[in-house]
Amino acid sequence: MNSFITGATGFIGSNFIKRLAKRPGDIYVLSFSEADDQRLQDLIEKNQLPRNKFHTFRGSITEPNLSLSADDIKSLTGKITNFFHFAAIYDLEADEEAMMRANIDGTENTLRVAERINAGCFHYISSIAVAGQFRGWFREDMLNEATGLDNAYFATKHNAEKLVQETATIPWRAYRPGIVIGHSETGEADRIDGPYYFFKIIQRLRQSLPEWMPLLGLEGGRLNLVPVDYVADTVDHIAHKEDLDNQCFHVVDPDPYRAGEVINMFAEAGHAPRMAMRLDMRLFRMVPNNFWQQLGHLPVLRNFIDAISQEMQVPKDAVKMFNYPTQFDCTNTLNALADSSIHCPRLPDYVNNIWDYWERNLDPSLHVDRTLKGCVNNKVIVLTGASSGIGYTTALRLAETNATLVLIARDLERLQQARNEVERRGGRAFIYQCDLSNDEATQAVLDEVKQHHGKVDILINNAGRSIRRSVMHSVERLHDYERTMQLNYFGSLRMILGLLPDMVEEQSGHIINISSIAVLTNQPRFSAYAASKSALDSFTRTAGTELSSQGINFTTINMPLVETPMISDHYRKAEGGIPLLTSDEATDLIVKAIIEKPKRIANRLGLFAALIHGAYPKLGELVMNAGFSMSPDTPEAVDKDHKAAPKEKSAEAKALSSIIREIHM
Repeated sequence: MNSFITGATGFIGSNFIKRLAKRPGDIYVLSFSEADDQRLQDLIEKNQLPRNKFHTFRGSITEPNLSLSADDIKSLTGKITNFFHFAAIYDLEADEEAMMRANIDGTENTLRVAERINAGCFHYISSIAVAGQFRGWFREDMLNEATGLDNAYFATKHNAEKLVQETATIPWRAYRPGIVIGHSETGEADRIDGPYYFFKIIQRLRQSLPEWMPLLGLEGGRLNLVPVDYVADTVDHIAHKEDLDNQCFHVVDPDPYRAGEVINMFAEAGHAPRMAMRLDMRLFRMVPNNFWQQLGHLPVLRNFIDAISQEMQVPKDAVKMFNYPTQFDCTNTLNALADSSIHCPRLPDYVNNIWDYWERNLDPSLHVDRTLKGCVNNKVIVLTGASSGIGYTTALRLAETNATLVLIARDLERLQQARNEVERRGGRAFIYQCDLSNDEATQAVLDEVKQHHGKVDILINNAGRSIRRSVMHSVERLHDYERTMQLNYFGSLRMILGLLPDMVEEQSGHIINISSIAVLTNQPRFSAYAASKSALDSFTRTAGTELSSQGINFTTINMPLVETPMISDHYRKAEGGIPLLTSDEATDLIVKAIIEKPKRIANRLGLFAALIHGAYPKLGELVMNAGFSMSPDTPEAVDKDHKAAPKEKSAEAKALSSIIREIHM
């Protein structure tokens, strides 16, 4: 009982061939290239399959006769009991012309060869995609009833199976797998498809929000997921049973889960927050289809959907599958499997294996250079406030890369020290003395930077000043607000506006603004500082909205309190004091911003405070007021000439400080 197989080294084919090798008879494999030959040999060696059973023929499904010679055809004639056609393009994003060549022309070429060599049965691996967007139950004896075949993948798989059913002159069997995912025991898969597209979103939620955070989401249609081992077992079993010719078999989960349930299962496996409440998308069916179609043709909406798809790394057609309207009857399949122990595993039993394998092997981020050195290689980076604190430690971290550092600060002597240390570590740095609160001085430095270094790739707005004083002790100190705004907001703005035109012209640039956790927490005694940083945050959000399609990335870092010269002794890590980040820890956040380019970096305390202030503003106000009352103004905040030592913290203040020990996490 010999078999011929196309697509033997593909995802389903490689799992199937391990089962086929256990049956009597030889296996003849169509190999596309030397690389395909090597994959087959690796597969044989990895699974310890008998080498003498395998015979390869070089060819291509897109060519007439599969590029087989007349001698090859003659040698195969009358020898093949089962001809398995796995080779196809299974990809929602593939080129339409390529899919037509592979899925339709390839199927016809393969079927004709199977007929020519007088194969016993042609086994065609189809897909549930043949149903298109059919609404309701799709039976195994249905094909022409399919609707919504606009997607090229759906259309080509539908027409390919139709070709087999209507033109085959030898017995045939068609198998329609559901959305095939990794092995139920190992999670092993070789491509990203179906629910995998949503894994990156789940991962980002895990990084941004605590696992216990309840989310509002959507409940879509039923996603028919099947592990590849179930598909391989089912095809192998049915293909070798008698009296089943000229039938279709749905290789699907008889009781599939809805899309929202599936996403929640993978979120739990990935330790991400789950959708506690899900809105059923069937509610939108009350809106006429022609309205959605007309809406979808609006250029503005199309551009918006394209941008969202690109940002989330989810193909547009994959998003449509979230509300998939079709369910699949699998009576033929279940009847054929009744005399076996083969059954479709339940997703909750193997979801952890699928997630774990993806995160360890298929996550696209694993194949991107995530090193700081790789991200800034040969780039020009402007860093303000580089002579001390966060700016200084960031300069030293960047010294270990091949970037050109442009360091700006007021203190020339300390700038020189920073440059010397950068160069000692093998880096390349240029220094510019400037008070960024001065418009003319800033403009002069910008002109020099452009003249000497050309386009700036990354701008890190780190220079700033902080004033800690309650509002009632500031009523006669308007200049506190003016000078803070002049540097923290207008100083950063001067740098951004000065460098932005060249970035836009090059369609590339990254602007990192060092903001403060005080913006999120409404921290008492920081009205001047928080106001200046809030202004910068607001500008950044607006500018990001306008420039997101022009290759410009903005990142805001809501930095917790950092132990730098800018912070007074009141915040040192004395007993009962507020825990501070070190400059190195703060630099880690800047490195994260450079590598990942997120819109915002904030710790969980800041995000939680923002949630409280947004959802329950009065509650947030009361909590912060309680902290304000426990810790009075320092004497020097009331009287700048006061030189007394900091007052010992009260028991209440120490308790509050203990609660926020995770401020730097």
